[in-house]
Amino acid sequence: MECLTADQRAQYEHQGYLLVENQVPEEWLSKIRAEIVRFEAEAAMMTKSNDRLDLEDSHTAADPRLRRIKLPHTISDVVQELMYSDHVLAPARDLIGPNLRLHTTKLNMKSAGYGAAVEWHQDYAFYPHTNDDILAIGICIDNMAEENGPLMVFPGSHRGPVYDHHVDGVFAGAMLPEANGLDMADAVALTGSAGSISIHHGRIVHGSALNTSDRARRILFYEMMAADAFPIMGSMTKWDGIEDYNTRMLCGEPTLTPRLKDIPIRIPQPQPDVPISIYEIQKGLKTRAFDTIGKEDT
Repeated sequence: MECLTADQRAQYEHQGYLLVENQVPEEWLSKIRAEIVRFEAEAAMMTKSNDRLDLEDSHTAADPRLRRIKLPHTISDVVQELMYSDHVLAPARDLIGPNLRLHTTKLNMKSAGYGAAVEWHQDYAFYPHTNDDILAIGICIDNMAEENGPLMVFPGSHRGPVYDHHVDGVFAGAMLPEANGLDMADAVALTGSAGSISIHHGRIVHGSALNTSDRARRILFYEMMAADAFPIMGSMTKWDGIEDYNTRMLCGEPTLTPRLKDIPIRIPQPQPDVPISIYEIQKGLKTRAFDTIGKEDT
Protein backbone atom coordinates (compact mmCIF):
# COMPACT_ATOMS: atom_id res chain seq x y z
CA MET A 1 0.00 0.00 0.00
CA GLU A 2 1.47 3.33 -1.10
CA CYS A 3 -0.93 5.83 0.42
CA LEU A 4 -4.21 4.19 1.44
CA THR A 5 -4.80 2.24 4.63
CA ALA A 6 -6.05 -1.31 4.86
CA ASP A 7 -9.36 0.05 6.19
CA GLN A 8 -9.72 2.33 3.18
CA ARG A 9 -9.09 -0.54 0.81
CA ALA A 10 -11.63 -2.68 2.67
CA GLN A 11 -14.21 0.13 2.43
CA TYR A 12 -13.64 0.43 -1.31
CA GLU A 13 -14.01 -3.30 -1.83
CA HIS A 14 -17.20 -3.49 0.26
CA GLN A 15 -18.85 -0.14 -0.45
CA GLY A 16 -17.42 0.65 -3.91
CA TYR A 17 -16.22 4.16 -3.15
CA LEU A 18 -13.79 6.26 -1.11
CA LEU A 19 -13.37 9.91 -0.25
CA VAL A 20 -9.78 10.91 0.54
CA GLU A 21 -9.23 14.39 1.96
CA ASN A 22 -6.27 16.66 1.07
CA GLN A 23 -4.91 14.37 -1.65
CA VAL A 24 -4.07 17.10 -4.20
CA PRO A 25 -2.09 20.17 -3.06
CA GLU A 26 -3.35 23.70 -3.59
CA GLU A 27 -0.60 24.48 -6.09
CA TRP A 28 -2.07 21.92 -8.47
CA LEU A 29 -5.60 23.22 -7.95
CA SER A 30 -4.47 26.76 -8.78
CA LYS A 31 -2.93 25.58 -12.04
CA ILE A 32 -6.05 23.68 -13.01
CA ARG A 33 -8.27 26.68 -12.24
CA ALA A 34 -6.07 28.79 -14.54
CA GLU A 35 -6.56 26.20 -17.28
CA ILE A 36 -10.32 26.36 -16.75
CA VAL A 37 -10.25 30.13 -17.26
CA ARG A 38 -8.45 29.54 -20.56
CA PHE A 39 -11.08 27.08 -21.76
CA GLU A 40 -13.93 29.30 -20.59
CA ALA A 41 -12.54 32.07 -22.80
CA GLU A 42 -12.51 29.62 -25.70
CA ALA A 43 -16.10 28.58 -24.99
CA ALA A 44 -17.22 32.22 -25.05
CA MET A 45 -16.33 32.32 -28.76
CA MET A 46 -18.34 29.18 -29.60
CA THR A 47 -21.97 28.70 -30.65
CA LYS A 48 -22.12 24.91 -30.27
CA SER A 49 -20.19 22.08 -28.65
CA ASN A 50 -17.18 20.57 -30.40
CA ASP A 51 -14.69 17.76 -29.78
CA ARG A 52 -12.96 19.80 -27.05
CA LEU A 53 -15.71 21.58 -25.15
CA ASP A 54 -19.28 20.61 -24.23
CA LEU A 55 -21.60 23.59 -23.77
CA GLU A 56 -24.68 23.87 -21.55
CA ASP A 57 -27.97 23.85 -23.45
CA SER A 58 -28.55 27.39 -22.15
CA HIS A 59 -25.21 28.66 -23.51
CA THR A 60 -25.27 31.92 -25.48
CA ALA A 61 -22.55 34.24 -26.72
CA ALA A 62 -23.73 36.84 -24.20
CA ASP A 63 -23.82 34.32 -21.35
CA PRO A 64 -21.30 31.55 -22.12
CA ARG A 65 -21.79 28.33 -20.18
CA LEU A 66 -19.33 25.44 -20.28
CA ARG A 67 -20.35 22.07 -18.80
CA ARG A 68 -17.46 19.78 -19.74
CA ILE A 69 -13.88 19.92 -20.99
CA LYS A 70 -13.44 16.73 -23.01
CA LEU A 71 -10.25 14.68 -22.75
CA PRO A 72 -8.45 17.52 -20.95
CA HIS A 73 -5.22 15.49 -20.70
CA THR A 74 -4.88 15.84 -24.50
CA ILE A 75 -5.24 19.64 -24.52
CA SER A 76 -3.71 20.66 -21.19
CA ASP A 77 -0.14 19.90 -20.14
CA VAL A 78 -1.16 20.57 -16.53
CA VAL A 79 -3.91 17.94 -16.56
CA GLN A 80 -1.62 15.44 -18.26
CA GLU A 81 1.20 16.00 -15.76
CA LEU A 82 -1.14 15.58 -12.80
CA MET A 83 -2.50 12.38 -14.37
CA TYR A 84 0.93 10.72 -14.13
CA SER A 85 1.60 11.93 -10.59
CA ASP A 86 1.38 9.85 -7.43
CA HIS A 87 -1.47 12.10 -6.25
CA VAL A 88 -3.58 10.20 -8.79
CA LEU A 89 -1.83 6.91 -9.47
CA ALA A 90 -0.77 5.88 -5.95
CA PRO A 91 -4.33 5.35 -4.64
CA ALA A 92 -5.30 3.61 -7.88
CA ARG A 93 -2.37 1.21 -7.60
CA ASP A 94 -3.37 0.49 -4.00
CA LEU A 95 -6.82 -0.59 -5.20
CA ILE A 96 -6.36 -2.33 -8.57
CA GLY A 97 -2.66 -3.08 -8.89
CA PRO A 98 0.55 -1.74 -10.46
CA ASN A 99 -0.38 -2.01 -14.14
CA LEU A 100 -2.84 0.72 -15.06
CA ARG A 101 -4.29 1.85 -18.37
CA LEU A 102 -6.17 5.10 -19.02
CA HIS A 103 -9.75 4.89 -20.18
CA THR A 104 -10.64 8.57 -20.43
CA THR A 105 -10.51 11.97 -18.74
CA LYS A 106 -13.07 14.74 -18.36
CA LEU A 107 -13.46 17.93 -16.39
CA ASN A 108 -17.10 18.37 -15.42
CA MET A 109 -18.17 21.95 -14.80
CA LYS A 110 -21.23 22.74 -12.71
CA SER A 111 -21.48 26.47 -12.71
CA ALA A 112 -23.31 28.29 -9.92
CA GLY A 113 -27.08 28.11 -10.16
CA TYR A 114 -27.50 25.95 -13.25
CA GLY A 115 -24.81 23.28 -13.59
CA ALA A 116 -26.34 20.29 -15.39
CA ALA A 117 -27.41 17.14 -13.57
CA VAL A 118 -26.06 13.73 -14.55
CA GLU A 119 -28.66 10.98 -14.27
CA TRP A 120 -28.05 7.77 -12.32
CA HIS A 121 -25.86 5.32 -14.20
CA GLN A 122 -23.01 2.84 -14.00
CA ASP A 123 -19.82 3.59 -15.92
CA TYR A 124 -19.53 -0.12 -16.68
CA ALA A 125 -22.80 0.10 -18.62
CA PHE A 126 -20.97 2.34 -21.11
CA TYR A 127 -17.80 0.27 -21.35
CA PRO A 128 -18.03 -3.38 -20.29
CA HIS A 129 -14.65 -5.13 -20.01
CA THR A 130 -13.36 -8.62 -19.35
CA ASN A 131 -13.05 -7.74 -15.66
CA ASP A 132 -14.26 -4.87 -13.50
CA ASP A 133 -11.02 -3.57 -11.99
CA ILE A 134 -12.13 -0.20 -13.32
CA LEU A 135 -12.37 3.00 -11.31
CA ALA A 136 -12.70 6.75 -11.60
CA ILE A 137 -10.75 9.24 -9.52
CA GLY A 138 -12.46 12.61 -9.18
CA ILE A 139 -10.45 15.62 -8.00
CA CYS A 140 -12.52 18.32 -6.29
CA ILE A 141 -11.37 21.64 -7.74
CA ASP A 142 -13.74 23.53 -5.43
CA ASN A 143 -15.16 22.99 -1.96
CA MET A 144 -18.19 20.78 -2.40
CA ALA A 145 -21.35 20.67 -0.29
CA GLU A 146 -24.70 19.01 -0.94
CA GLU A 147 -26.18 22.11 -2.63
CA ASN A 148 -23.37 22.03 -5.22
CA GLY A 149 -24.70 18.87 -6.85
CA PRO A 150 -21.89 16.54 -5.68
CA LEU A 151 -21.32 13.02 -6.91
CA MET A 152 -23.78 10.64 -5.21
CA VAL A 153 -23.42 6.86 -4.98
CA PHE A 154 -25.36 3.82 -3.84
CA PRO A 155 -22.90 2.00 -1.54
CA GLY A 156 -22.44 -1.65 -2.40
CA SER A 157 -24.25 -1.44 -5.75
CA HIS A 158 -20.98 -2.34 -7.52
CA ARG A 159 -21.51 -5.90 -6.26
CA GLY A 160 -24.95 -6.14 -7.86
CA PRO A 161 -26.24 -6.32 -11.42
CA VAL A 162 -25.40 -4.15 -14.38
CA TYR A 163 -28.76 -2.45 -14.80
CA ASP A 164 -30.57 -1.90 -18.07
CA HIS A 165 -29.65 1.59 -19.35
CA HIS A 166 -31.88 1.35 -22.45
CA VAL A 167 -35.14 3.09 -23.36
CA ASP A 168 -37.30 1.51 -26.06
CA GLY A 169 -34.37 -0.70 -27.02
CA VAL A 170 -31.88 2.17 -27.50
CA PHE A 171 -29.02 2.88 -25.12
CA ALA A 172 -29.93 5.91 -22.98
CA GLY A 173 -27.02 5.90 -20.55
CA ALA A 174 -29.10 5.98 -17.37
CA MET A 175 -31.40 4.01 -15.09
CA LEU A 176 -33.95 4.85 -12.42
CA PRO A 177 -32.86 3.60 -8.97
CA GLU A 178 -36.31 3.15 -7.47
CA ALA A 179 -37.51 1.24 -10.54
CA ASN A 180 -34.64 -1.18 -9.95
CA GLY A 181 -35.13 -1.78 -6.23
CA LEU A 182 -32.72 0.82 -4.89
CA ASP A 183 -33.88 3.04 -2.02
CA MET A 184 -33.02 6.72 -2.49
CA ALA A 185 -32.52 6.98 1.27
CA ASP A 186 -29.41 4.83 0.85
CA ALA A 187 -27.66 7.22 -1.57
CA VAL A 188 -24.56 8.94 -0.18
CA ALA A 189 -23.28 12.38 -1.29
CA LEU A 190 -19.49 12.58 -1.64
CA THR A 191 -18.83 16.05 -0.28
CA GLY A 192 -15.44 17.44 0.64
CA SER A 193 -13.02 20.33 0.46
CA ALA A 194 -11.02 21.36 -2.59
CA GLY A 195 -8.13 18.95 -3.07
CA SER A 196 -10.13 15.95 -1.88
CA ILE A 197 -10.55 13.02 -4.24
CA SER A 198 -13.40 10.62 -4.67
CA ILE A 199 -12.78 7.13 -6.01
CA HIS A 200 -15.68 5.11 -7.34
CA HIS A 201 -15.86 1.60 -8.77
CA GLY A 202 -16.85 1.23 -12.41
CA ARG A 203 -20.00 -0.70 -11.50
CA ILE A 204 -21.32 1.51 -8.69
CA VAL A 205 -24.59 3.34 -9.39
CA HIS A 206 -23.93 7.08 -9.24
CA GLY A 207 -25.23 10.43 -10.43
CA SER A 208 -25.38 14.09 -9.46
CA ALA A 209 -28.07 16.76 -9.17
CA LEU A 210 -28.08 20.34 -10.38
CA ASN A 211 -25.79 22.84 -8.74
CA THR A 212 -28.31 25.10 -6.99
CA SER A 213 -25.70 27.04 -5.02
CA ASP A 214 -24.00 30.34 -5.82
CA ARG A 215 -20.62 28.57 -6.12
CA ALA A 216 -19.09 26.55 -8.94
CA ARG A 217 -18.62 22.78 -8.61
CA ARG A 218 -15.84 21.46 -10.81
CA ILE A 219 -14.43 17.92 -10.78
CA LEU A 220 -11.57 16.54 -12.85
CA PHE A 221 -12.07 12.82 -13.52
CA TYR A 222 -9.39 10.31 -14.44
CA GLU A 223 -10.96 6.97 -15.38
CA MET A 224 -8.68 3.94 -15.60
CA MET A 225 -8.55 0.17 -15.41
CA ALA A 226 -6.17 -2.67 -14.72
CA ALA A 227 -4.07 -3.35 -17.81
CA ASP A 228 -5.53 -6.85 -18.15
CA ALA A 229 -9.11 -5.51 -18.49
CA PHE A 230 -9.94 -5.51 -22.19
CA PRO A 231 -13.08 -4.01 -23.76
CA ILE A 232 -15.92 -6.28 -24.86
CA MET A 233 -17.07 -5.84 -28.46
CA GLY A 234 -19.81 -3.19 -28.51
CA SER A 235 -18.27 -1.25 -25.61
CA MET A 236 -17.95 2.51 -26.01
CA THR A 237 -14.22 2.22 -25.31
CA LYS A 238 -12.06 3.64 -28.11
CA TRP A 239 -10.17 0.84 -29.88
CA ASP A 240 -7.70 1.56 -32.70
CA GLY A 241 -5.57 -1.53 -32.30
CA ILE A 242 -3.21 -2.85 -29.64
CA GLU A 243 -0.41 -0.40 -30.45
CA ASP A 244 -2.66 2.57 -29.75
CA TYR A 245 -4.20 0.83 -26.74
CA ASN A 246 -0.77 0.37 -25.20
CA THR A 247 0.01 4.09 -25.54
CA ARG A 248 -2.62 4.56 -22.83
CA MET A 249 -0.58 2.77 -20.18
CA LEU A 250 -0.24 5.03 -17.14
CA CYS A 251 2.22 2.84 -15.24
CA GLY A 252 3.47 -0.73 -15.14
CA GLU A 253 3.44 -3.14 -18.07
CA PRO A 254 0.81 -3.94 -20.73
CA THR A 255 -0.32 -7.49 -21.44
CA LEU A 256 -1.88 -9.54 -24.22
CA THR A 257 -3.60 -11.82 -21.72
CA PRO A 258 -7.02 -10.51 -20.66
CA ARG A 259 -8.19 -11.52 -17.21
CA LEU A 260 -11.71 -12.91 -17.35
CA LYS A 261 -14.09 -12.47 -14.44
CA ASP A 262 -17.56 -13.91 -14.05
CA ILE A 263 -19.51 -10.67 -13.85
CA PRO A 264 -22.73 -9.43 -15.48
CA ILE A 265 -22.39 -7.63 -18.80
CA ARG A 266 -24.88 -5.71 -20.91
CA ILE A 267 -23.79 -4.23 -24.25
CA PRO A 268 -24.51 -0.47 -24.72
CA GLN A 269 -25.98 -0.93 -28.17
CA PRO A 270 -27.66 0.25 -30.29
CA GLN A 271 -26.45 3.79 -29.79
CA PRO A 272 -28.72 6.82 -30.21
CA ASP A 273 -28.04 9.09 -33.18
CA VAL A 274 -26.66 11.94 -31.07
CA PRO A 275 -23.19 13.32 -30.29
CA ILE A 276 -21.19 11.01 -28.01
CA SER A 277 -21.80 12.84 -24.74
CA ILE A 278 -23.49 11.51 -21.62
CA TYR A 279 -25.61 14.68 -21.52
CA GLU A 280 -26.89 14.11 -25.06
CA ILE A 281 -27.31 10.33 -24.67
CA GLN A 282 -29.35 10.79 -21.48
CA LYS A 283 -31.82 13.01 -23.34
CA GLY A 284 -33.31 9.73 -24.54
CA LEU A 285 -34.86 9.21 -21.09
CA LYS A 286 -38.61 9.52 -20.75
CA THR A 287 -38.46 9.91 -16.97
CA ARG A 288 -35.65 11.69 -15.12
CA ALA A 289 -34.57 11.35 -11.51
CA PHE A 290 -33.13 14.84 -11.20
CA ASP A 291 -34.70 18.24 -11.77
CA THR A 292 -33.64 19.76 -15.09
CA ILE A 293 -34.50 23.36 -14.25
CA GLY A 294 -31.71 25.56 -12.99
CA LYS A 295 -32.13 28.26 -10.39
CA GLU A 296 -31.96 31.01 -13.01
CA ASP A 297 -34.98 29.52 -14.81
CA THR A 298 -37.30 29.27 -11.78
